[in-house]
Amino acid sequence: MAAGIKNHNRDRYERVRRLMWIKCEACGRLVYYKDYKNNHYVCPRCGRAFIMTPKQRFDLLFDNINWQKFELPITSDDPLNFTDRMSYKERLNEAREDTGTNDAISTADGQVAGINTTICVMNGDFMMGSMGRAAGDAIVASIEHAIELKNPFVMVTCSGGARMQENILSLMQMARTTVAVNKLHDNKIPYIVILTDPTFGGVSASFAMLGDIHIAEKGARVGFAGRRVIEQNIHEKLPSNFQTADYLYEHGMVDIVVDRDRLKSVLEKVLTVLTKQPREAKVIDVKTPKFEPQKKSRDLGKTPEYDRVLLARNENRPHFLDYVAGIVDDWTYLAGDRNFAEDAAMCGGIGYWYGIPSVIIGQEKGRTIETRQQHRFGMPNPEGYRKAQRLMKLAEKFNLPLISLFDTAGAFAGGAAEERGQSQAVASTIAMGLKVKTPYVAVNVGEGGSGGAIAIGTGDRIMMLENAIYSVIAPESCASILWKDNKFKAEAATALKLTARDMASLNVIDKIISEPAGGAHQDWQTTMELVAKAVADAINELQEIPLEDLVRERAKKFISMTRDVEIFQPGHIPEEKLI
Repeated sequence: MAAGIKNHNRDRYERVRRLMWIKCEACGRLVYYKDYKNNHYVCPRCGRAFIMTPKQRFDLLFDNINWQKFELPITSDDPLNFTDRMSYKERLNEAREDTGTNDAISTADGQVAGINTTICVMNGDFMMGSMGRAAGDAIVASIEHAIELKNPFVMVTCSGGARMQENILSLMQMARTTVAVNKLHDNKIPYIVILTDPTFGGVSASFAMLGDIHIAEKGARVGFAGRRVIEQNIHEKLPSNFQTADYLYEHGMVDIVVDRDRLKSVLEKVLTVLTKQPREAKVIDVKTPKFEPQKKSRDLGKTPEYDRVLLARNENRPHFLDYVAGIVDDWTYLAGDRNFAEDAAMCGGIGYWYGIPSVIIGQEKGRTIETRQQHRFGMPNPEGYRKAQRLMKLAEKFNLPLISLFDTAGAFAGGAAEERGQSQAVASTIAMGLKVKTPYVAVNVGEGGSGGAIAIGTGDRIMMLENAIYSVIAPESCASILWKDNKFKAEAATALKLTARDMASLNVIDKIISEPAGGAHQDWQTTMELVAKAVADAINELQEIPLEDLVRERAKKFISMTRDVEIFQPGHIPEEKLI
């Protein structure tokens, strides 16, 4: 072939070859494009999730790839007549040609799990998804559109931050978009934020961190300042997982971290509960775990009251997450206090309790050595109680019943907990529980230890399993302080009057829930059936009461509690307090 003559077949082959294979920017390996696309644009070799276009996001999240684009307002370009190496207008034109969109925001309406939903997507390929006036106007218009339709609003973030070429006008979008988000909250419309890679700067510091629920894609990097900027500023090497989705989860900023292929299913569950879609009660079908009988305690049989203490602490007794697994359908665990950390000792989330969409919270003790350490034996730090407050507010916003299953020896006693305000956290949780405007049922399913228990025990209806205990202090500690000897713990248990029958006689609780013969640890199926029905019946009753009356009666209940107690009369329990 003569020099200088193009081989068009060779050019065509090269174009096809480049379309068939791509190089992963993370691991550097070649990936067959069809595999990459079928894997939702996640590298099948290293798992790195790459930027998706708005159309790809809509196709991923909406039912049956069926959606209608919402026309966004057009904003004038280049208000500051900005020029760096090239003019801002040229950059905009280049981005528009590359992406086929006017700016970094695209919005569409469709259905998610059959629920009419509005989804707004930031396009990371349009000037790194940066936020200027056009993006701000688009977000505000999209939110107002969702409010008008009463649609749940889903925000998919992907941005390097505020757009420098618009300077202060870009910065003001942080406040403008926050005004719009406040309107969403005021109208009690679900606001779900999906954080993708990357989400930084003015976006992360405004509407991206104000959702009812934060879902982060696995591996996403989210933060205010970039890693390199921080390292240069503090002259220190940051952890390898710094600002990743998992890092944010550990530090209480996101509720859920999920792989991209499970994103739609998680979003469906969340929206189904928050919009209170009807659901049949879950059929309870659990098996009692096999276990080796505990060594007989030397203190067993000393007093009936201390025998109850041992039953309440039985290591094979069902705990919070066991009740959730057995009773709750469409459960979504929600994490973090949005301030400092996720506390595994205080668990919570949303789901259907016996067919009733609810917010459910409680302490989890763990069962194995590893899980007990992970859950800190059910003793929360301040972050756990602040997470409980956040979930109480979530219940109130969407008028979802609040259910708490408390089971704790008490709030965690530690130096770091005191530094972060343990007393304040417990106190404000009690205050929140007493004023939350939604039906609230609290059940003592094991140990009710001190302020750590009452923090999530101020319900409209308070119930107690037959072998549970409730006390200002553990009998062992009481004996050590007052008897000056721990060996008098059984006598202390009797003197404290800490059993369910004692609580009913003192009018501290409303109901005693019976346990199977031998205790809850012997028969999980029956225990969960009894608890599920007792709570559901109470919620159905409370939902008939106006919310203002509910809060007023709750406060009245606790104000009057203990006033009429003059002489303790064991055994005189009204019939309606027994189940």
